Amino acid sequence: MIQNKHTFMLTLDWRIRRIGQALFTVWAVLTLSFVMVRMMPGNIMGALVTRMSRQGINPARARELIELRLTIDPDQPIPAAYVDYLTNTLQGNLGQSIYFTRPVTEIIAETLPWTLFVLSWAIFISFFLGIAIGALMAYWEGGKLDVGLTSYAVVIGSVPFYVLALLLLIFLAYRWNLFPSNGRQPTGIDPGFTVAYVSGIVYHAALPILSMLVASGMASLGMRGNSIRVLGEDYLRVARLRGLSDLTISTQYVARNAVLPMYTSLLIRIGAMFGGSVVLEQVFQYRGIGLVLLEATHQRDYPLMMGGFMVITVAVVIALLVADLTYGYVDPRARRTQ
Repeated sequence: MIQNKHTFMLTLDWRIRRIGQALFTVWAVLTLSFVMVRMMPGNIMGALVTRMSRQGINPARARELIELRLTIDPDQPIPAAYVDYLTNTLQGNLGQSIYFTRPVTEIIAETLPWTLFVLSWAIFISFFLGIAIGALMAYWEGGKLDVGLTSYAVVIGSVPFYVLALLLLIFLAYRWNLFPSNGRQPTGIDPGFTVAYVSGIVYHAALPILSMLVASGMASLGMRGNSIRVLGEDYLRVARLRGLSDLTISTQYVARNAVLPMYTSLLIRIGAMFGGSVVLEQVFQYRGIGLVLLEATHQRDYPLMMGGFMVITVAVVIALLVADLTYGYVDPRARRTQ
């Protein structure tokens, strides 16, 4: 009883530390965003006032608008401005986009679901494709199937996703006209939960999703290494003595146990794919948060840039926190190290 209570307290202490680290990371991102606006060389406020003045807006009025959109008053003392900035951010007020003249939260809420749609399917397909290929490679280690699949994994894993995206765009979109080259939804169809509209969304997202499947190469190689270690376990010898088929053993026994260490890498991959979405959405002109952030960068739309980067960072931090807190339930062997 005392031992169980001690284990529970250690686990609780570990979880509190992990949550504290996540909160500290989010605070650090918010603070860096404040510092970037307040102390970046070049006088951001002056540059924006000059830019809006060229559009015929009175400099005094332009200054008021920029202060409202940045949620930072440059004339305030730094401690007071920092407190106001954190308060506004925690209340969901990320300012107003200078280029789009709309609230940043509204733009993010409009574009983020499209990026999440592509990334979630890309992560799901590449992860499970890598698991299946890696398990087969390990079970027939040294055979022709292993050599062929390993060659495929090395090649596809070495190709940058944007190179594959360009190849898919050139051949499947421009030359063979099998998929659309841009856009995120079908034209001429009213938005709604209908077969025509949903299938059109999937049709437009197909090439961006296929471009992200390069991640399946590295996933399959990682799965192969984990599976080879599992193949030496005694319970697999028992499974063979029971007369189970090779397919059953490779998928239900080998894959099930070898996949556990890859759980964390699955959620870590979210961060890498979020970063890649900026380039990918530019290639396919797929209007998600990545393309909007790129436009904000070109237009020096600081509120939108900060808001987008902040949301992406928080999403990655949450994904890593979920991985840390739930890995012990996925793989009970890890609980002893927590």
